[in-house]
Amino acid sequence: MEGRKTKNIADFAQDELLDAYFKQIKVFPLLTFEEEQDLSKKIQDGDEKALHKLVNANLRLVVKIAKPQAAPDISIMDLIQEGNMGLLQAAKKYDHKKNVRFCTYASLWIKQTISRYISGKHRLVKLPGKKEETLRKIRRAYHVLCQTLMHQPKNSDIAKKLGISVKELDYIINVTSGPLSIESNFTEGAAGSIQDVHEDYTYSPEQNMLKQSARDGTMQVLGRRLKEKERRVLSHRYQLNGSARLTLREISDDLEVSPETVRQIEIRALKKMRKHADELKDCVYFEAM
Repeated sequence: MEGRKTKNIADFAQDELLDAYFKQIKVFPLLTFEEEQDLSKKIQDGDEKALHKLVNANLRLVVKIAKPQAAPDISIMDLIQEGNMGLLQAAKKYDHKKNVRFCTYASLWIKQTISRYISGKHRLVKLPGKKEETLRKIRRAYHVLCQTLMHQPKNSDIAKKLGISVKELDYIINVTSGPLSIESNFTEGAAGSIQDVHEDYTYSPEQNMLKQSARDGTMQVLGRRLKEKERRVLSHRYQLNGSARLTLREISDDLEVSPETVRQIEIRALKKMRKHADELKDCVYFEAM
């Protein structure tokens, strides 16, 4: 009975603290999309006041994301604090050229910082500093490969990208995902997966929206700089329209020209786009962390 009473008092204290904090942040007005765009421009010019205004206006978003993650052994205020760090990073990197609402963009950063915090709290084995840094690189590589490969990367894919052995990568994943058996063989087949130590964002709606925005921006640049056939060839050859990549023969059948003509159109289009590489850089899809 005493333990239960103590727990209830602790829960009550947490609720009181959360209510007080929420009252404090409610004074900051929400922003329109146009205001977010304007603040983004000022932040990129080094305006600290604009940075604080964008962060303060979205503190309620952190609370919304953090509350479902709370647990008896994890303070809601600790989660909010970690989420606020992600929000700050998002505000610094938010690019108005992406044409995406800040809350959509920032949600990824907030979820990731909270996920890392929870993972660290529950980890049974603490890693040395260098191993922790390697783990962070593994997570970053995982995000990048998810988008470039368009499927869940294997441990060997991640190890190759980082220039480390599969054995070392498997060791870190096994250590961070649970206790190790003395007889464990650190082979890819026996080891855990990177998914065991990192939340999977591959199919999240926020990611899909950002990818679609990047794709739309790319198609707009192609539309301004290329002729219709050139645009269609690049779209089919490099999957810019979201469909499977087509061969020269398949594209030639679609355009009713020879495969060699398609190849020449592709070469000509790529030469044109190299001159406008700076425009395409603004359409590159962002990879969190």
